[in-house]
Amino acid sequence: MLKSYLRNMAYRIIVILLVLFNSACMSQDPIHSHTNALIEESSPYLLQHAHNPVNWQAWNSETLERAKRENKLILISIGYSSCHWCHVMEKESFEDTAVARVMNEHYICIKVDREERPDVDQIYMNAVQLMTQRGGWPLNCVALPDGRPIWGGTYFPKDQWVNSLEQVSDLWTNQPDKAVEYADRLTEGVRAMELIERPTDPLAPSRDFLDKRVASWSARFDLEKGGGNRAPKFPLPTNYEFLLQYGSEANDERTLDHVHHTLEAMALGGIYDQIGGGWARYSTDTDWKVPHFEKMLYDNAQLIELYSLAYRQKPNSLYKEVVEQSIEFALREMYDTKSASFYSALDADSEGEEGAFYVWSEDELRALIPESEWDDFAELYTIAPKEKWEGRYILVRSSADQKFQRLRHDAIKTLLKARSKRERPGLDDKSLTAWNAMMVSALVKAYQSFDQEEYLVQAKKTAQWILQTQGQDSGGLAHTFKEGVSTIDGFLDDYAFSAKAFLDLYEATFDPAYLTQANQWVLYCFDHFYSDQSGLFFYTSNQSEALVARSIESSDNVIPASNSVMAHQLLRLSYHLDRKAYRDTAKLMTRAIEPQMERYPEGYSNWLRLYMFELGPFYELAIIGPQAHEKKKELHAHYLPNVLLCGSDVESNLPLLENRYAEGETLFYLCEEGACQLPQLRLAPVLELRRKGY
Repeated sequence: MLKSYLRNMAYRIIVILLVLFNSACMSQDPIHSHTNALIEESSPYLLQHAHNPVNWQAWNSETLERAKRENKLILISIGYSSCHWCHVMEKESFEDTAVARVMNEHYICIKVDREERPDVDQIYMNAVQLMTQRGGWPLNCVALPDGRPIWGGTYFPKDQWVNSLEQVSDLWTNQPDKAVEYADRLTEGVRAMELIERPTDPLAPSRDFLDKRVASWSARFDLEKGGGNRAPKFPLPTNYEFLLQYGSEANDERTLDHVHHTLEAMALGGIYDQIGGGWARYSTDTDWKVPHFEKMLYDNAQLIELYSLAYRQKPNSLYKEVVEQSIEFALREMYDTKSASFYSALDADSEGEEGAFYVWSEDELRALIPESEWDDFAELYTIAPKEKWEGRYILVRSSADQKFQRLRHDAIKTLLKARSKRERPGLDDKSLTAWNAMMVSALVKAYQSFDQEEYLVQAKKTAQWILQTQGQDSGGLAHTFKEGVSTIDGFLDDYAFSAKAFLDLYEATFDPAYLTQANQWVLYCFDHFYSDQSGLFFYTSNQSEALVARSIESSDNVIPASNSVMAHQLLRLSYHLDRKAYRDTAKLMTRAIEPQMERYPEGYSNWLRLYMFELGPFYELAIIGPQAHEKKKELHAHYLPNVLLCGSDVESNLPLLENRYAEGETLFYLCEEGACQLPQLRLAPVLELRRKGY
């Protein structure tokens, strides 16, 4: 009897376990017929491809060793989660089983998130640019089993893609010596692109050099619509920060007019989200109207900083509105409240269509806007049949006229509520150290320009995330963070932008801990990134994985080069800490890049700002005394791009403050190259002493 009972119980348990097992298997993914190795990754971009029939692998040592072991070509496909054309190629090719069959048969297929692995992206982007004279994403490159590139391009239609892959595979099968020969030449070219000769003669900045660079650049200004005289148009904040500084210091009204005209045109255009705030990546037309709808944290951070600085140079209520609304957007849609970090990007697509979240039909708008206000609304947002884009409206503003202020306030509230019910664009919810550091700097500049204490509070929170979460026991930084886990060794931009953020915080708070930490990161970079051969810094650490080339990032693009950012921080620290060697290094770096500045100033604008500083004058302004914090706020209303600020409300042993504290008095010291004017009790005389021009 007992045995029979036990047998029955055992049978029932087995049946229950089988049912649970089958249920678990079915619930894993009943929708997808394919799952590849990317399902184990955390990158949103890699996870987008986890159910392709392509046997995608992540970039790792095991996959690379397998390629060598099997003597099989590597297909490296690079993109990012909010990339529209990456999505297009996925749908056309990577989701097609026939295409996948060709890829899987002939290649070890590796997917790379360019935001997680910018070092890998740089190598193969350089290779593709050498081969095709163009670049972009998706970036597709075929490499030999040892990683050396032999063929590549960007987006390919399906038939062209398959045909190209078969031809390259045939070359490797039938003429491997020819493939190796080509890889040798191409890899040598990639390495040559990174060669920068250490200069033997010193930097000797001249006004004529700078004026000629701006003169040649200004020939490409679009004086009617702002920006450059071409499409697409990228905001390029670094370019306008330089032109703003140059125009101000050189008393060049034409350049200043162009900068402010461009900033107003962008703020009124479709590249700026007129309802929710925040900036799209670029405009596809010459009017700043039709954006590529993805929103990147790095664009928004840099533009918040740029508009905050431009407001000080020429106060404009439109700039203030743009900064406030963009910060609201970032905190609403790109902020992780748990970690205090900001996410990376919002996709261009939703509902399978680019821009669907942001555009409106006339019927939708008429249903939301009171009839009594329709005419004014249509005038403000240029609602007219000829203004449609693909049958719908991208909201742009006809003017910043204050007469529409109430209408705009009400419309934003109404349309934002209606839009929130739509399917949202995909969110890339990883946090990158460098981009978060940019946001810290942006919040600091906004705090200084508009005296909004909450911006400084937020900047401090995110700075603490960088220090406490991304900081490593070795003194280094992690590059990326997602769901509580920090991964990948930091790259040079992580250190350069973090040092900048902490120096910005020091000048906003006078807390020397920020100064100390910025210096520690710089010292770490000298130990692990510095190149004695070039006098610049490698993009990757000497402790990082070795690639086919070790790159040196020198040109300023949508994000300024990590080397130019580092050189700026070396210059700042050289004064704050009296480290002449830092300034000598910054000058050496600038001199090494001088030939590139001469050939293409737009691509080296952050370096040109350094060149201006070395041309001079460059001032140190120290505020010391019990009212130092109150007095420094007086400075924030002024645009002083060539002034370095330090201060303390107590005695300090910092080089610029030592032996300058006077009991009961708060004093201003204006210095140049260590030579100081007599101390002043008020700011106005200090500003008078500051020499105009450059």
